[in-house]
Amino acid sequence: QVQLVESGGGSAQPGGSLRLSCAASGSIFGIYVMGWYRQAPGKQRELVATIFHSGSTNYADSVKGRFTISRDNAEKTIYLQMNSLKPEDTAIYYCNLEFHLTRLNYWGQGTQVTVSS
Repeated sequence: QVQLVESGGGSAQPGGSLRLSCAASGSIFGIYVMGWYRQAPGKQRELVATIFHSGSTNYADSVKGRFTISRDNAEKTIYLQMNSLKPEDTAIYYCNLEFHLTRLNYWGQGTQVTVSS
């Protein structure tokens, strides 16, 4: 079993910054990818950014140049630095972990990010 615990959500003004963290624990072995997804009210959950065990990253076009995902393999923790926030970034942000071989994936409970003036 895998547990993912997110932290760092909150409110920010447009142009501001927030940093999210996600700590993974439990039976974590082998190669896996971790990432952030978000879901705004009335919309489907969408990819924000992913980071592989190797450190390679992938970003949604809407956040490229503004958000940075990073990873501490030893601590099994990922971070999402969000800069130049926009009102359309408002959503619940979810952490995800997926194992490479089995494709089993796990979700955190989500953390609210609100961007408004």
